[in-house]
Amino acid sequence: MISRRVLLSVAVASGIGIATNVRAQSYPDKPIKLVVPFPPGAPIDTMARLVAQGMSSNLGQQVIVENRPGAGSTIGSKAVASADPDGYTLLFGSSGSLGVAPALYANAGLDPVKSFAPVASVSLLPHVVVVPASLPAKTVQEFVAYAKANPGKLNFGAGLGTPPHLLGALFKSKAEIDITYIPYKGAAQSVTDLLGGQTHFTIDGTLILMPHIKAAKLRAIGVGRPQRWHELPEVPTMTESGYPDFTIDAWTGVVAPAGTPPQIIEKLNGAVNAGLLSPETETAMARFSSITKVGTPEEFAAFIAAEAPRWAAMVKLADAKVE
Repeated sequence: MISRRVLLSVAVASGIGIATNVRAQSYPDKPIKLVVPFPPGAPIDTMARLVAQGMSSNLGQQVIVENRPGAGSTIGSKAVASADPDGYTLLFGSSGSLGVAPALYANAGLDPVKSFAPVASVSLLPHVVVVPASLPAKTVQEFVAYAKANPGKLNFGAGLGTPPHLLGALFKSKAEIDITYIPYKGAAQSVTDLLGGQTHFTIDGTLILMPHIKAAKLRAIGVGRPQRWHELPEVPTMTESGYPDFTIDAWTGVVAPAGTPPQIIEKLNGAVNAGLLSPETETAMARFSSITKVGTPEEFAAFIAAEAPRWAAMVKLADAKVE
């Protein structure tokens, strides 16, 4: 005979399930907040606003971008991770906030897999290896040979824990070259010193470096993609240059707090994808030198599960720590 306690538990569980389904069916019935854990005006912020605009059109409800920078993106990310899992607070995540930051800020209490429910991937952002125009190396192989002929005399600069720092450390390890990392407080000064020849190479996003490459102030010598980049068709990939496992994109996507109902995740995924596939958004995204990445929540979950440990391993290799 079934006890009254068991019957009560079943009834409560059923009630919760019915309430969740009702909320999911009426969702969204108020504005949605998309948190960007970086300052306004940065490329990630601008991209998030494009995505929010497309989501607003497809959901029939306003999606408001809220910038919550600080502590290497962990403040904004933690705010979303601890928010109610009702679909009204989302994070515009990236390889920086979901891959690097949880490893760099070990005490932040963020787990890129367990703290969030993946909603939709948005973009891939290619990396390119560049040297100052004043440096004689014209290929990756020539740069490695030059570095080995001048041990300890070359350096690279970047902010602590940023992709140029981590990718530079990874390349240093794989190429087995003696080159010194110089920490910078901001990207602007590190690029200025690279242009002036005070530092000798970097690996960064095409969005940041392409204007200087086109102005012939920096020389592109390798692309960190499986295929050559359409804006630099003459530049070999790192695989072609002898580094087959040096294929690393930065990336962006939308996540929700863990526990968000699947029906809401599906609705959000459809809104993000529809926005990304619109001609207006595709044209705007192309200005970021990015690759639009449309997919299911399950595909994005598998992607994060594979990519987050990869970036965490680079943090460890670079011995990057923030107390």
